[in-house]
Amino acid sequence: MSDTATLAFEIGTEEIPAFDLKRATEQLAELVPAALDAVRIPHGEVAIYTSPRRLIAIVADVAARTEALEEVFRGPAAKIAFDEAGNPTKAAIGFARGKGLDVDALERRDENGTEYVYAVRQVPSQDVAALLPEVLRGVIDGISWPKSCRWGTTTEMFSRPVRWLVALLGNTVIPVEYAGLVADRETRGHRFLAPGPHTVASADDLVSVVEGAFVVPTQEAREAVIRKGVAAIEAATGFTADLPAKTLTEVINLSEYPTPMVGTFDEEFLKVPEEIIVDAMLMHQRYFPLYDEAGKLTNKFSIVSNGDPAHEDTIVDGNERVVAARLYDAKFFYDEDLKMPLDAYVDRLDEVVFQEALGTMRDKTARVVKLSARITSAAGIEAAEMRDIARSAYLAKADLVTSAVIEFTSVQGIMGSYYA
Repeated sequence: MSDTATLAFEIGTEEIPAFDLKRATEQLAELVPAALDAVRIPHGEVAIYTSPRRLIAIVADVAARTEALEEVFRGPAAKIAFDEAGNPTKAAIGFARGKGLDVDALERRDENGTEYVYAVRQVPSQDVAALLPEVLRGVIDGISWPKSCRWGTTTEMFSRPVRWLVALLGNTVIPVEYAGLVADRETRGHRFLAPGPHTVASADDLVSVVEGAFVVPTQEAREAVIRKGVAAIEAATGFTADLPAKTLTEVINLSEYPTPMVGTFDEEFLKVPEEIIVDAMLMHQRYFPLYDEAGKLTNKFSIVSNGDPAHEDTIVDGNERVVAARLYDAKFFYDEDLKMPLDAYVDRLDEVVFQEALGTMRDKTARVVKLSARITSAAGIEAAEMRDIARSAYLAKADLVTSAVIEFTSVQGIMGSYYA
């Protein structure tokens, strides 16, 4: 092996939740260099690549051996370390033992007119390949997850089951062990388009092998692919897509080979309040709604598929069936809610606990009505406007028990404005 080589490490998993993957990507960028530095392994730049089924660290210019080190520790003053007869005291003996040396190995050095004892310890260089299994295992253990699971018969915990490991220093396999697996040079590709296994000849080849297996291995690259595809849809339809940051981040980390496609739903559903349709698409299905030039919602939407683009018609048809079922539910709930006036729902607020010591949402509504009366009276507001404010306070929480809000929680308050 040459003096330096590239280190490639891949943790292959089942699909990791989108936001957990984003946080793990950020953690790896700190964990990997810190783990190498902790055992004095000289290295170059660390690059992180991730997708829903893998976490990859590529480290450039990793040395074949660690740096030899001379560690120097200053101990107590010589007059404390040795008695009048020159014999070592408990202070010297304890200091030497703490540094793993015999007391006879301590040195005396003058510092600004005061003599101190010093412990000088030589740490020899070590073979990096021999250190890396433990170092890389520590990286896996060091990743923090909001929720973890166990699988199989081992006790290790990870966000999702780990299914393969790749660890290469140059073209040499580093036998990292984790959860019953031993790292080798076999990676996996896209679950459907090129599952593999795929052999990686050397560390420098890992990312290109993964990319050749229909995996876009960075968040930034997947975002660029999605934005380019959505822009093409906008150009073809004349509509504009809404790409909220939270949903976009999630979609970026839900697919390894994203392909934007366009779907359509029945215009009949546009009679439902726009907010419900958008909630159903963005929050529940992770589709991006499309708007016309006037900013009005259309019956077109963008899908980001993780499947085979050759089967676009089948993928779009399946997604259209899913969104139709979701929107049918939304329309049903909306129509059912409209069968009663909004104030008919106020008494049902007794079914919703606000806080154990403060009663139900109905109790809260009564307090808000009283507070609004006090505030408007103190502000000298006219009687007609006071009645409107009191009525608004009375109805403010009523939509919490409507079917649409129970099913689509993000539209609470908004649906009340429609029903009022």
